[in-house]
Amino acid sequence: MKIIEVNTPKQAQSFIDLPKFIYKSDPQWVCPLDIEIENVFDPTKNSFYSHGEAIRFLLIDENGQPIGRVAAFINTNKAFIGEKPTGGLGFFECINNKEAAFLLFNSCKSWLSAKGMRAMDGPINFGENDNYWGLLTEGFVQPGYGMPYNPPYYQEFFESYGFKVKYSQITKHLDIHKSLTNRFWNIADRVRQKPGFTFEHFDMSRVDKFLNDFKTIYDDAWQFHEGFTPIELATLKRTFINARSIIDPELIWFAYFEGKPVAFEVTFPDINQLLKPFKGRLNLIHKIKLFWGLKTHKITRARIIIMGVAPAFQKHGLESAIFWHMNEMMKKKPWYKELEMSWVGDFNPKMRAIQDAVGGVFGKKHITYNISFE
Repeated sequence: MKIIEVNTPKQAQSFIDLPKFIYKSDPQWVCPLDIEIENVFDPTKNSFYSHGEAIRFLLIDENGQPIGRVAAFINTNKAFIGEKPTGGLGFFECINNKEAAFLLFNSCKSWLSAKGMRAMDGPINFGENDNYWGLLTEGFVQPGYGMPYNPPYYQEFFESYGFKVKYSQITKHLDIHKSLTNRFWNIADRVRQKPGFTFEHFDMSRVDKFLNDFKTIYDDAWQFHEGFTPIELATLKRTFINARSIIDPELIWFAYFEGKPVAFEVTFPDINQLLKPFKGRLNLIHKIKLFWGLKTHKITRARIIIMGVAPAFQKHGLESAIFWHMNEMMKKKPWYKELEMSWVGDFNPKMRAIQDAVGGVFGKKHITYNISFE
């Protein structure tokens, strides 16, 4: 077996195609769109290259066939926040062979060490943590759009190598047609009618306004979390612009107090229900099928990607009020049957309490690991 760095278009294509070999017999896996993975490693598309760097590796067998892949990266905005300079490992895929897995891990460790890093987190994304973040350890069912999926045997690779749990991430599912408690709705009804509070759903024609509001709330709400750095407006805008064809604006809500943005909730339709047969490709025929599937309401699931409340308003019940508004919209969209509330870290007990308050049922568990090089 031999490790090679991805430097050519052919090698980059092998990096993209390898999961299609790893998961060829797995009925649950949904192949991410090729273009989305390509964009992560394109400095012209990924703003994280303005303050970081990345490298990709392939593991080749004796016949010259790729049997593993991994990427390592350094986000200089976050690398030096903790006790040790920390890089990242992600996009790991490998056959069921521990020696092969360790070769891939070693390649990341060596590259990061040479760059001055003394630890690495993984598996994570070279980007924001809403996509491709964490190792699936429970709930091996079809993933929601943007949620990572992997074979169960990866956990043994990470833990045998010496990775330790940094935090766990819980996803819960909610039956939209299951009635919530009267207490929940009473809180929501009271809060939404309080003087000074207003609520608006997203509007693509005013994308800059809403994304600036999102950044204001996010940077305020997450400032006390370990490893926090302000969210990048360019990354945020690219995410929404790229997703404009699938966004349902009435599933994304903002709360304001006297005109100031104080809370948000972002929900996307789970297009993985339509993408599964595309096998990562998105040609003209696939785009037509995707458009038609959205138009004819073939999607029955939606994923709550993120919620945020400014600290000064975290005891006002705004989450309930926002949920009330989204629920009113859901009544007009009977094709939606289920909400996936993902992912909530164990460092965020308030959001975990909300998952329980709305009647969420356990769906999946992901783990973000860390390993010290010393």
